[in-house]
Formats: sequence, C-alpha cells, structure tokens
Amino acid sequence: MTKRTILIHPDPRLKKVCDPIETVDDRIKKLADDMLVTMYDAPGIGLAAPQIGKTIRMFVMDCAHREEEPGSERPMVLINPEITWTSEETSPYEEGCLSIPDIYAEVIRPKSVTVRFQDATGREEEETFDGIWATCAQHEIDHLNGRLFIDYLSAVKRTMITNKMKKLKKDRMRA
Repeated sequence: MTKRTILIHPDPRLKKVCDPIETVDDRIKKLADDMLVTMYDAPGIGLAAPQIGKTIRMFVMDCAHREEEPGSERPMVLINPEITWTSEETSPYEEGCLSIPDIYAEVIRPKSVTVRFQDATGREEEETFDGIWATCAQHEIDHLNGRLFIDYLSAVKRTMITNKMKKLKKDRMRA
C-alpha cells in the first residue's frame, strides 16, 4: 500500500465530474487500499479519488475511529455511489476537507441518506447513513461531481479561501 499525494484546491482535477468505474479489478482494489492509507495518514474520515488525481467515481470513508474507541475502524470503499434517498430533516456540520487544509465551515445537508454502491469486491450494496456518516458520504459524492464544500459558501468566503489555498501551495513549493 502506497500513500498518495492529496491535491490542494485550486486544482482543475477537483472540479471535474468523474467517470464511472466499469470493472472492479485488482488495480481498483489497490487504489482503494492506497486511498485508505492516505486518508488515515492525513488524518481524515473520507477521501475521494479526484483528491489524488484520479477522476473516477470512488471514495473511501471511515467515521468510526473518530466516534468510538481507537481500534474501532470501519473502512468503507464505495464505487460508483449514488444517493437514492435523502431525509427531509437536515443537519448542520462544521466540514473540512483534506484538499482545503485547516479550513472549516458549516454546511447544512440532509441528516440521513441511502447510498447504492459497489464495494471493493464489485458487489452491489445499499446502506443508509446517519449523522457524520451521512455528511461524509454526501461530501465525498460531491467531490465525484466536481463540487467542494466551499461551493456551499458565499462567493466572498469562497474567494478568500481560494486565495489562502493559492498562498499555501506557493509556500509549499518554496519549502
């Protein structure tokens, strides 16, 4: 398993609508493993393929290790995910993103969602997520559709955050 480099906003690959995965093969399984290693190392609770420069419809997530005792990880690989149901009840959450480090903002999303997807073996699954799991799944699916959590913010806030990220990228290049 290899730790991958996480793209920092602004990067045009983060704004692309991703392509479906036709076949779940060893290459996809290896990529999923690499994404989990990268996510845990960051540390984060979710990571979408476009965040490591792969414009395919896949993300990984694990909110359990943040909610419960250490060692309670529940890594999930979601391939070609599709939201099939959303609750009317909404929930605000202070979201962050590994591609927009150290920036957080409140985003209001449905409190619960049902997602149909393929797992790392290619098997069709459907699961209903609540709370942080629902927020994370929606956040990562947004990535697959070329949308970032800052797109929910005002234009002024988005511009300020984008300028901060441009400066961060320049600073990292100099270091």
